[in-house]
Amino acid sequence: MTRIWKCSGLRWDGGGPVLRWEGGARSALSWGKRVAFRVVEGGERRCVGARGNACPVGAGVAARGVGARCEECARLERAHSVAADTVADDPRPYRVYLAWFGPGLSKVGITAVERGSARLLEQGAVCFSWLGVGPLMAARRAEELLRAALGVPDRIPYAEKRAVRAALPPTEAERAAEPAELHARAVALDGWPESLAAQPFRPVDHVAAFGLATAPPAVAEVTELVPGGAVGGELVAAAGPDLHVATGGGGVVVLDTRLMRGWELVPAGGDAMSVPVRELRRAADHEQGGLF
Repeated sequence: MTRIWKCSGLRWDGGGPVLRWEGGARSALSWGKRVAFRVVEGGERRCVGARGNACPVGAGVAARGVGARCEECARLERAHSVAADTVADDPRPYRVYLAWFGPGLSKVGITAVERGSARLLEQGAVCFSWLGVGPLMAARRAEELLRAALGVPDRIPYAEKRAVRAALPPTEAERAAEPAELHARAVALDGWPESLAAQPFRPVDHVAAFGLATAPPAVAEVTELVPGGAVGGELVAAAGPDLHVATGGGGVVVLDTRLMRGWELVPAGGDAMSVPVRELRRAADHEQGGLF
């Protein structure tokens, strides 16, 4: 009997992408690895629950939603979340970071010191540098200061990240130029929290870790999975939750692995896509807006 797989998300462990499955199985991914699965025929996407607990009603969720949670479970998931700004008493030290995703696209954020750079890999940051380190609320104040004074957002849609990913400067020095300028402006701002220790600009480049230096540029992206639909091809790159999959004749297609959650999946053959895809949006002159 064919085993049913349920994806619980993509994580970056030890600098590489790893797909995790319900039940504890893990699939380490490497360039050249074959990615091939099919959604169970007649299946329906179901809410994945919240904070390790199953959805009490097994609610259906939209195929295009990346959260894979019903409204109630989404609320519960964010009820105790640093990212959602609902936690103010976390005693752990935090770092403020400046992340760059491509020309004209940067963001500011915070991450617990104990997590290292995992947060930046998970977000698909092409280049980043730490800005400061200190208590949570000081890190939050610095984050807000940069948003207000420099117009650097704390959230960027993945569609925009993908759009600029195909037009990256060829060298690390060129990729570090824009974040270096923003870093200098940030640490020079008046109102920098006294309890937050400023960090020097030391760029970390993820192009090699993501496989983007050698992968062909992506031409399309999966918009949703559908019952009976298949995904197949060779993994050539990955960034954040995105897998760049080379198909048999359709070029490289980006699959946001968050779209996999909530579906029942089985192994498949072939190297073609039979799920909805669309042409990948390009942004050559982007301007910053506030189973295998």
